[in-house]
Amino acid sequence: MDWTVNNYRTYKDDQKSMMDVALMEPVNIGLSSSDKPPSLKPRKKTMTSVYLKFFETASDGKTRRCKFCGQCYSIATATGNLGRHLANRHPGYDKSGEAVSNSAARPAVVVKKSQPQGKPNQVDYDHLNWLLIRWLVLASLPLSTLEEKWLVNSYKFLNPAIQLWPSDKYRTVLDEVFRSMREDIRALLEQVSSKFSITLDFWTSFEQIYYMSVTCQWIDENWCFQKLLLDICRIPYPCGSAEIYHSLVKVLKFYNMDNRVLSCTHDNSTNAIHACHTLKEDLDGQKIGPFCYIPCAARTLNVIIDDALRSAKQVVSKIREFVLELNASPVISEDFIQLSIAYQEGTWKFPLDVSARWSGNYQMLDLVRKAGKSVDAVVRKYEEMLGTKMLLGSSDKSVVNIMHQYLEPFYKTTNNICTSKVPTVGLVLFFMDHISETIATCRESRHSPEWLKNTAEEMAKKARNYINQVCNIFTYMTAILDPRIKGELIPDSLNSENYLDEARAHFMRNYSTSHFSSMSSGYNAQEIEDGGSVSFAEEIARKKRRTTMSSATDELTQYLSEAPAPIPTDVLEWWKVNSTRYPRLSVMARDFLAVQATSVLPEELFCGKGDEIDKQRICMPHDSTQPILCIKSWIQVGIKFKFKSTEIDYERLMELAAAVSASDNSPASSDKKQK
Repeated sequence: MDWTVNNYRTYKDDQKSMMDVALMEPVNIGLSSSDKPPSLKPRKKTMTSVYLKFFETASDGKTRRCKFCGQCYSIATATGNLGRHLANRHPGYDKSGEAVSNSAARPAVVVKKSQPQGKPNQVDYDHLNWLLIRWLVLASLPLSTLEEKWLVNSYKFLNPAIQLWPSDKYRTVLDEVFRSMREDIRALLEQVSSKFSITLDFWTSFEQIYYMSVTCQWIDENWCFQKLLLDICRIPYPCGSAEIYHSLVKVLKFYNMDNRVLSCTHDNSTNAIHACHTLKEDLDGQKIGPFCYIPCAARTLNVIIDDALRSAKQVVSKIREFVLELNASPVISEDFIQLSIAYQEGTWKFPLDVSARWSGNYQMLDLVRKAGKSVDAVVRKYEEMLGTKMLLGSSDKSVVNIMHQYLEPFYKTTNNICTSKVPTVGLVLFFMDHISETIATCRESRHSPEWLKNTAEEMAKKARNYINQVCNIFTYMTAILDPRIKGELIPDSLNSENYLDEARAHFMRNYSTSHFSSMSSGYNAQEIEDGGSVSFAEEIARKKRRTTMSSATDELTQYLSEAPAPIPTDVLEWWKVNSTRYPRLSVMARDFLAVQATSVLPEELFCGKGDEIDKQRICMPHDSTQPILCIKSWIQVGIKFKFKSTEIDYERLMELAAAVSASDNSPASSDKKQK
């Protein structure tokens, strides 16, 4: 796979700062007039001596190698051809040639001109190598990128003295950075007092290697939502549920959090479900505490929408062909904009989304539904270029209108889920219940065409399957602790008196006695219940425990008796403000509100952003996948970039690069270069 030219261009802005470090000009040191021999007339150099100094002869005496780029020529190659190579590939070679040295024989050395005080010192070229590592990580590029000759030669052209690290050293350094940062994350997680929820995601690379990412979420003491990628694991053959389970347990044990995990949200695959079930049996057997696994709502919704779009696949594909032409031609797109203004069909910003994901598919329907006259006018005007096949017939437009009207609530739902600051389980269940109602309305409507009713039937099966998996006491407790949902807005299938009683019992068992009785009485619950002679102190402790239990029950009752907060309410801010009113219930809320309704960010699944993420993950070779993707994720959440125990101060490196660039571009430096 070619990672070189395209990615080099794509990330040219990131690399510009690295180039600035490299722009230190090597200088030839000549003899002054007083040092020259007194009267010898200089002998005119031959063509051979002019060009051959830029080439080195191989040990076998059969080839010559260019000192700039390493290209080899036969020893019999005419010097004129060598000269043309230098002129075409290395313009200005005659000015920098004296600094070219045989890197195989000795290290390259840069001799700088004497500089006035205040000008930055020569930059350590290791800085460039560290900046290159940072570039690779943030751009999600494999280590093999740095082995590309064009990239290496670009730096050599700017300054032949630059020495990039060998590929093995880059790999060793990156692996050590990964280990150092992972240890910091382990220490960070040890300080977390609340429960963790984890999410699993899976993909297969171009090398046919099956990977699993494990991410943890929690809510800190300041009621801020936290998220950290724990690891990216290669799932060994045969990549079944047993292999997933063992890989997951290994990650949890490394971070010492196997006894602090409250839930796992999986990707709905059969193997992931079985692996999570095995983990639950394991944790239940150890009596560690409650644990639940739930399916990904976003993936379920995406599959449901795909069922609907299947009925309009041909029409959507035809519209996409038209939009691709619009995006590619400024002339046609400008005509479309002017026509849409004239027809009062809205304002359209180019390029339009043409991704094959839900956002792009809905964009196709939305375009024809809202700007149909403009579409027809453009197709007719550019008929010779676009062809008549892009012209939509009346039956096509009918399908577009029906599907657009039917799928509009789905689009609004996914948009709300994607833009929600914290898409809690309660909020997502509220939306999924609305989706089920929309499907049921379509099936029962006498105005729906038969083909749409059949489609809705398939969609309803998937919606019912999700509800059956997700309806349990665990998700009930998670839902009611969302102050916007409580008991009023959860689905009817989840709203049960039995669930409420179980939730109350769970709260009393785990968040009033074990958390608070020891603070009030000094004895744990087991010591008090063991019987024997009851001392005066134990009598006081029991009275205090009864008081604690009574007030805890009142907390839950009082919370549920109040009206739900408005939907736009910031859930975490609400609990932060009200935690003093509900000191025990807020502890439970911190644990349960961290449970994720989706295994991936919804926008990565529904929008074109997911295409870029998939491309980076699928195209990454195995030796780079874990360190590159993990380090990138950790940097993005503020984890310090460390090599062993030393933090790499990239801000300082960038300051040095900027200082060198500024000094090289100063008027005095420019005048010297012109001279």
